[in-house]
Amino acid sequence: MTTALYLPEENIDMIAATSVLQQQAADIRTRTINWASYMQSQMISEEDYKAISALDKSRASYLAQNSSQVVKTLLNLVSHLSKDSTIQYILVLLDDLLQEDRSRVDLFHETAGKLKQCIWGPFLNLLNRQDGFIVNMSSRILAKFACWGHETMPKSDLNFYLQFLKDQLATNGLAYLQEMAQLAKRTQTIIVHTHGLHGKDKDHHGHQYSPTLAQLQHQHELAERANERYREVAGGDEQQQQSGIPNNEYIQSVARCLQMMLRVDEYRFAFVGVDGISTLIRILSSRVNFQVQYQLVFCLWVLTFNPLLAAKMNKFSVIPILADILSDCAKEKVTRIILAVFRNLIEKPEDSSVAKDHCIAMVQCKVLKQLSILEQRRFDDEDITADVEYLSEKLQNSVQDLSSFDEYATEVRSGRLEWSPVHKSAKFWRENAQRLNEKNYELLRILVHLLETSKDAIILSVACFDIGEYVRHYPRGKHVLEQLGGKQIVMQHLGHEDPNVRYEALLAVQKLMVHNWSSDPTFRSC
Repeated sequence: MTTALYLPEENIDMIAATSVLQQQAADIRTRTINWASYMQSQMISEEDYKAISALDKSRASYLAQNSSQVVKTLLNLVSHLSKDSTIQYILVLLDDLLQEDRSRVDLFHETAGKLKQCIWGPFLNLLNRQDGFIVNMSSRILAKFACWGHETMPKSDLNFYLQFLKDQLATNGLAYLQEMAQLAKRTQTIIVHTHGLHGKDKDHHGHQYSPTLAQLQHQHELAERANERYREVAGGDEQQQQSGIPNNEYIQSVARCLQMMLRVDEYRFAFVGVDGISTLIRILSSRVNFQVQYQLVFCLWVLTFNPLLAAKMNKFSVIPILADILSDCAKEKVTRIILAVFRNLIEKPEDSSVAKDHCIAMVQCKVLKQLSILEQRRFDDEDITADVEYLSEKLQNSVQDLSSFDEYATEVRSGRLEWSPVHKSAKFWRENAQRLNEKNYELLRILVHLLETSKDAIILSVACFDIGEYVRHYPRGKHVLEQLGGKQIVMQHLGHEDPNVRYEALLAVQKLMVHNWSSDPTFRSC
């Protein structure tokens, strides 16, 4: 039996009436399928013909008296017919049956079992179709079969399905970002062009001319339309966002399936197993609209109800990413779900040291500042107020207990180095340089990794400085750094385009070259 996290439906925004899938389904319901022609061409049996025809005419009464036959017929039709428009109709009919009464999921499972039919196979096969509606409606039905009944999806099918959802999310997310970039570019071009026409321009012969009133009005209208189009996608209401994005119109449908699946504890580790969290974080770190933000953060939230996953969550940089979104978001429901994730990251881990690390990470990411801002606002949702109070108390307590090394370690693990006071403290390095060796040189490895991968000049400068201080204050530091490949990476930054990075890299290399610090006056006062 599936173990689901049951929540009030109004609190999870699972179904948006404006979704593209629902709009298309409404049109598909109005179709009339010529079932007689299918029977005459022997594509369906007479038994299935009678069942589907009766179901079309009087769904409720026929279903009540012939439930097993309905299940058998629908599974037969979806398995053996191939025409897109017909498959679409069958899928909408089947989805409506499940939506009307969740207990019918068990009816499908039981009937399929008696018939020795696999309920998963036909719909998993449809995920490979070219038609977007068929793919996403099949996915929606699979999620309901997997979450609303007593039977769980078999492991091999589950891994395939979750990998599919992850890939679809990544593909649709990329399409969204490409659409955003194109819209921004077109908008900027039109606005610049419009701005040029407001003054006196020159033609290709160099003659000046003034635009006519009609030209100005036309260009103004173009700019307004471009701005409106950009607002629809970037930050408009949910209906505008859905209707305005042709290349990734199903991203919310994909996210909804994940919202359903991850409410079931048995499916959560399987999702982590296909590297699903990394995909969620990658999409959230880009600029997606608030509805997608909400849905993906919801997925993270339900994952954090598992104590083991809550303990591991920040290894995926969940806290820094959500802290950034919290500082920018204007939608109350996004704020609410982020605060709920943060609360779970403190409450759910069984190891108190993990909860402490999460508190420190939140402090490091300026969450306390955002909480103080939220405390000044009035919210209709009592959960937000309660979570703000809870988090403020926990983070304030963690600040009081925070040692300078805790603060430093959290900053390094976050990957967001800045010139905070601890870096320039000679006392800190004298007392703590050797601690960079803890946990198999964890912090030192992170510094080397940042030097290798970061494009940010401040992060590179601070990392070079810290490595220099480590070598300066730990006698075997030079040898350790060479073993980790760090010396060569530091030297590569001697030719960096940013002068500050070059300067810090030069200092670090000089410290690497000096063996006896006490006899070298150059760095005695560093």
